[in-house]
Amino acid sequence: MKALISVLITLFLAVSAVAFPIVFWWQGANSPILFYLPWIMAALWAVKGLLQKPSPQRYFSFCLALILVVIAGTRALVGMFWYPVIINGLMFALFASSLWQSQTFVERLARLQEPNLTAEGVRYTRTVTQVWCVVFIINIVITSALIFGQYYDYWALYSGVISYVFIGLVMGIEWIIRQQVKKHHAN
Repeated sequence: MKALISVLITLFLAVSAVAFPIVFWWQGANSPILFYLPWIMAALWAVKGLLQKPSPQRYFSFCLALILVVIAGTRALVGMFWYPVIINGLMFALFASSLWQSQTFVERLARLQEPNLTAEGVRYTRTVTQVWCVVFIINIVITSALIFGQYYDYWALYSGVISYVFIGLVMGIEWIIRQQVKKHHAN
């Protein structure tokens, strides 16, 4: 039951993250939904943190909940513009810091399905981790530039649509390459 609740919360957080830029673009900065959404997201992140065992992910959840409470409490809409930057920055920190550990973040995920990775598989997961670091940096740079330039309509389009298409493309391309790498090493 706990796992199902956690999955549902993650799903609602994803929908909320996409909803904010879309509502901003569609209804403008004065939409009341935009002022309630940070409260809802803060509550979801807090519950997600409570459901997790003590771990970096738990503190990550509480940290985001606190940031969102501050944004919601100050009613500073511009704070929500930085939400995608914060998420990408935290993801970059998670992936990049794993490059200096014995197993990268992607390797740990890969070992859930394939515990006995070959040396080539380990190298591949390291490269994929580096690629994701670049993806997060690109998202941070583009989103920050749009915020600093006050191109909020373009920010909404990028944060609500384009960045997700970009991430989906990277995931799809990586999956295709992974199948080719597996096929090559199986021969």
